[in-house]
Amino acid sequence: MNRKIKILYVGKSVEAIGQLEKHENISLQVAGNMLQAENFLEPGCVIDAIVCEYQLTGGDGMKLNSLVRKQDRFNAVPFILVSERFEKSLIRKSFMLLIDDFYVLPIASSVDLVDRILFLKDHRKKEQSSMEVNQGQVPRIPLIKRVFDILVAGIALILVSPVMIIIGLAIRLESKGRIYYVSKRVGQKPFDFYKLRSMRTGSDSQLGMLAKEKNQYKTSAGQTGINFSRPCPRCNEMPEGESCSPILHISNEKICDYWYNIQKKEVEKSKSSFIKIVDDPRVTRVGKFIRNTSIDELPQLFNVLKGDMSIVGNRPLPVYEAERLTQDQIAKRFLAPAGITGLWQVELRGKGGNMSEEERIRLDNIYADHFVGNDYSFWYDLKLILRTLPALFQKAAV
Repeated sequence: MNRKIKILYVGKSVEAIGQLEKHENISLQVAGNMLQAENFLEPGCVIDAIVCEYQLTGGDGMKLNSLVRKQDRFNAVPFILVSERFEKSLIRKSFMLLIDDFYVLPIASSVDLVDRILFLKDHRKKEQSSMEVNQGQVPRIPLIKRVFDILVAGIALILVSPVMIIIGLAIRLESKGRIYYVSKRVGQKPFDFYKLRSMRTGSDSQLGMLAKEKNQYKTSAGQTGINFSRPCPRCNEMPEGESCSPILHISNEKICDYWYNIQKKEVEKSKSSFIKIVDDPRVTRVGKFIRNTSIDELPQLFNVLKGDMSIVGNRPLPVYEAERLTQDQIAKRFLAPAGITGLWQVELRGKGGNMSEEERIRLDNIYADHFVGNDYSFWYDLKLILRTLPALFQKAAV
């Protein structure tokens, strides 16, 4: 740890205060009651976490949490409630009020508490970043990047227009319908996305069935819902009649909060966020050729000129995929602009289309970190463009 974490302890537990004071990585401030805590939290106060007893002179810990959450400057500060006894109703009410965690005095380990605070603080920072993305507070494209996009897209459209005309005729001769395809995509914002049509007309209606059978990102089959009959391993180790966490009542069924959330994560993990059909039967012969050579991507140069996309960025997602990406570590990808090529596309094509969903998310976030970070480099984008050229021709249709 590079510096001590600053904790405000609100309450009078001599044992808890003494234990926290002894921890070498904690800088402790103590407020004995509600009024002292409010005075301490005046503008200019800098803290990493608040640990507050439930019973306070002049109020209680839940009331203080409400006051803290009304101030934006404390958005990244975890609030931990402590109580002298274990009460299920108190714990349930705490979680309903979005208090970050609950401890029973005496605090078993100051080391574990420090680790928990660091985790909660990091989680709150990511949550705040995700909220800013959802509110449209996204980074602007640097001027040098935008000028480069316009020059490259404009020159490229002049050079490839004969190819696009020939391919357009071939598409029209092989199957009826428009030679181009328009769909809603999501980058930093939703927009109309252009491609040369590589599938038969009306192929969208077959996506649901194919996604179940041939989705490249499909994970192992998981549960379709919460199994209330599965016993909680933690509760099994406790005395009869007691539970490891508050009991939830859902549809006339009972399950502890811990086991409910564990199963919920299993269910979500079994659902893939991305859809990419392997050996898609909807693709025409011309479509297979233009996909393998990335010629179908050429109309996206118009998106670049409009400012919807950049030459380099994260792949814009269909709306049905974007709606699933709500977790903080995944939503970060939308900080970067939508791009024709980028880190994920280069790696995917270099591997012949074989990539897990986790790898794709990781690569998208790496580029987002590069784009929003202080180390943004225009030369990094140029390197990705150069890496794209040898990856254009591939064996698998991805």
